[in-house]
Amino acid sequence: MSSADLRRLDREIRHTAKKLEAVRRGELWPLNGRERRAMTRAVAGGAYRTMRGRSTGRTEQQIESTGSAAEMRLTAELSALHGERQRLITEAARTKTAKRSSGWW
Repeated sequence: MSSADLRRLDREIRHTAKKLEAVRRGELWPLNGRERRAMTRAVAGGAYRTMRGRSTGRTEQQIESTGSAAEMRLTAELSALHGERQRLITEAARTKTAKRSSGWW
């Protein structure tokens, strides 16, 4: 394990955490293409229904479900990155211990 790998993972963890916070605030930039299209479709449909004087309950539900799906995706990415970081640290510690114990002292 090199410190470059850890720095790269730490940078990815920070970036993903920023994305997760942005999704929780309701921002659209961290969404992937599929989620962004679903959100745009729901907003456009809701605007049309509002202009016609109809209920937007289903549209609001679709916006909420899209946002929660993006939040779950980013949470899963974040936990996977944390797991990978922990694996690298554990592997480095094992290597260091094996190197120390292999000495002839």
